[in-house]
Amino acid sequence: MAKNLVIVESPAKAKTIEKFLGKDYKVASSFGHIADLPTKEIGVDTEGDFTPKYIVSKDKKDVVRKLKSLAKDAETVWLASDEDREGEAIAWHLAEELKLKQEKTKRIVFHEITKSAILNAIENPRGINYNLVNAQQARRVLDRLVGYELSPVLWRKVKGGLSAGRVQSVAVRLIVEREREIQNFTPEASFRIDAEFANEDGKAFRAKLPKNFESREEAEKFLQQNLGAEFKVAELTTKPAKKSPAPPFTTSTLQQEAARKLYFSVSKTMTLAQRLYEAGHITYMRTDSVNLSNDARKGANKEILKAYGDKYAKSRQFKGKSKGAQEAHEAIRPTNFENHSVNADRDEQRLYELIWKRAIASQMSEAQLERTNVKIEADKHNKHFTANGEVLKFDGFLKVYLEGKDEEDEEQSGMLPALREGEQLKNNFITATERFTRPPYRYTEASLVKKLEELGIGRPSTYAPTISTIQNRNYIEKGSAEGTDRDYLQFVLEKGEIAEKKLTETVGSDKGKLMPTAVGMVVNDFLVNHFSNILDYNFTAKVEQNFDDIATGNEEWTHMMKEFYKDFHPQVQDVAKNADREVGERILGEDPETGKPVSVRLGKFGPMVQIGSVEDDEKPKFASLGPDQTLDSVTYEEAMELFQLPKELGEYKGEKVEVNNGRYGPYVKFGKKYVSLAKGEDPLNVNFDRAMELIKAKEKADAPIHEYEGKPVQKGVGRFGPYLKWNNIFINVNKKYDFDNLSIEDIETLIEDKKRKEREKVIHNWEEEGIRVEKARWGRSNVIKGKTKIQLPKTVDAAKLSLDEVKEIIEKNSKTKKTTKKKTTKKTTAKKSTAKKSTAKKTTKKK
Repeated sequence: MAKNLVIVESPAKAKTIEKFLGKDYKVASSFGHIADLPTKEIGVDTEGDFTPKYIVSKDKKDVVRKLKSLAKDAETVWLASDEDREGEAIAWHLAEELKLKQEKTKRIVFHEITKSAILNAIENPRGINYNLVNAQQARRVLDRLVGYELSPVLWRKVKGGLSAGRVQSVAVRLIVEREREIQNFTPEASFRIDAEFANEDGKAFRAKLPKNFESREEAEKFLQQNLGAEFKVAELTTKPAKKSPAPPFTTSTLQQEAARKLYFSVSKTMTLAQRLYEAGHITYMRTDSVNLSNDARKGANKEILKAYGDKYAKSRQFKGKSKGAQEAHEAIRPTNFENHSVNADRDEQRLYELIWKRAIASQMSEAQLERTNVKIEADKHNKHFTANGEVLKFDGFLKVYLEGKDEEDEEQSGMLPALREGEQLKNNFITATERFTRPPYRYTEASLVKKLEELGIGRPSTYAPTISTIQNRNYIEKGSAEGTDRDYLQFVLEKGEIAEKKLTETVGSDKGKLMPTAVGMVVNDFLVNHFSNILDYNFTAKVEQNFDDIATGNEEWTHMMKEFYKDFHPQVQDVAKNADREVGERILGEDPETGKPVSVRLGKFGPMVQIGSVEDDEKPKFASLGPDQTLDSVTYEEAMELFQLPKELGEYKGEKVEVNNGRYGPYVKFGKKYVSLAKGEDPLNVNFDRAMELIKAKEKADAPIHEYEGKPVQKGVGRFGPYLKWNNIFINVNKKYDFDNLSIEDIETLIEDKKRKEREKVIHNWEEEGIRVEKARWGRSNVIKGKTKIQLPKTVDAAKLSLDEVKEIIEKNSKTKKTTKKKTTKKTTAKKSTAKKSTAKKTTKKK
């Protein structure tokens, strides 16, 4: 048995570290947190000193049992969880749950998983930093109080199954407010003047008037002034300029740049970065710091000299700007600058190369530029055209890397031909184009992270889970806006004549941007109306500052909790008792037939239009909104049209054909078959002929293209691209195949490859029992029986499971489901009998 037990957070990290330590060291994993607040109760002593009640969850009991056994036999236990507040809390929970003696326990931290860093950490152990532990406890407890007290209010006042969170609700508020800014935006028109000139050598270049004209009349008048005008270079200035590199990555800037350049989601970036860190390729990936250690700067300098030469090297240190930056980690960088790439999967390689380029560029020379500004005058008026050009004299850091932008500038500098002051210029044409002011941009995941960081809300460890949570709760979605066509005017002066053109552009279209759902908007409005202090940006940033003060020992965490809760809890009780129910209702008008009110509101299955109300003698009529309609924007006319659906169009093969609107868009239905309409197609304009066109196209698409092993093969295109369907199995067709011209050999190869992959997934298959165990994602495995699927924890070695053990797992799972159902029934009955009591009173009674 090893004398030393080293406990880290992840098994991948354990494998890497075990290579650096000798036979006297055993490295084991805690698989993240081993203890947390209970899920079925608030778990905080709100009437005392806010002591949290930590428990070991069921899926961690085996882990704790194993670690206890290993710790008992070891002379020294080294707690090596991550170097941040979460990591410090994990180390503390390990010390508490494993009942480790202080004299045989050492805490070590490192910001990279290399041999030198690990050995250095072993030589310089420390104790558990209880200030960091308390900062993490404060965050966990405060967020528990907000979530557990606000969520029941939402269930009663808005809709069942909703939840609220301190940082998440503020993130939703940002997205809702941005959407309303866009909806309420009124574009203002002006006319932009552009021109093309040619120098005496005939080389053309573009110029523009610095200021737009506000009206059509002014623009036309200006073009008239230029009829027959002569132009020359009035002023020419050339100045040297420099461009400096961006600092190495922090968590936030890595997420932003990976989104811009690699099109990764925030959560994907963090997953890949975690793997690179655990494999020893990069330093710790949750950091506010832009600093590089002296050793790192020396390593970067050595590689720059070797790869590019001494004129490209310039060592520099950066200072961070983020509010309340956490512990002084290094920036994210490669552990070894000699490795320009790593042996890993493709996306990990791409992320590593981005990190390497950004870090190495930060230690390189500035780019040297020459900027030229030209003023062009006419002999018939006193307005000047301007042109800007940029010449790269020395590339410097640009040899490796240039930082991306969220919104590209409309005007960018380019190359200019050789010009001289007083030179006569030929005018090829001048345009006056109607341009409109733009609404604010919708947030992407990356720009939302940037905004949260600017406001001082959240910290590196919170960005990814915050964005994932509000999407999983269906408060926001990565939506698509179709946009609308807009006409605009352009006047062109060319060859001594002015011509008018009417042109069309599409505006307001967006893809993959964060948009609020109807539920998200209603929940946000309710919370802002009744808990404006909790959703206040300054308040949320101040809370983060309090956590930072606790982490540095400048504030006592229980005092912060008491100060917060003494105002928050009475406010929750008051809202639960006195606030009106909120369903985002908006009255649109009256139904001409019945005189009943027509309103739009949030219903059980989403946003809907309603004629009448539940107080009426007769049941109200309902119609779901279309996918592009919102509670805020739908008009009375659009709402009334929805009641024309579903519309019966005729019969086909003895089945009724109808068109309707669904949750995922408009469709044609006949029998049990559904056919989606084309994007943007109005279901109210669909007639029987159009429906038959869609139905026959669907039948043709569904017709078998081949038969394999006596079963038909069909092909289609779904959400995730082209596929084959055979024997109730869907087989993705990747880009190496020509989907439109698949050969019989292609089809059979694809099916056989899929069958092989399905066979390789199976760990156990007890056919007589109808039970099998299969590999799942992320190193897990699933037990499957009929329609029941049970995911096993990572800690279970599925290959060693016996049939009896698997049966026991299935039995336990079915018992859990039955118990949950019984509890739900009891709770429902209790709710009915105490409908008039506030949520806060119920919580008190449970205590």
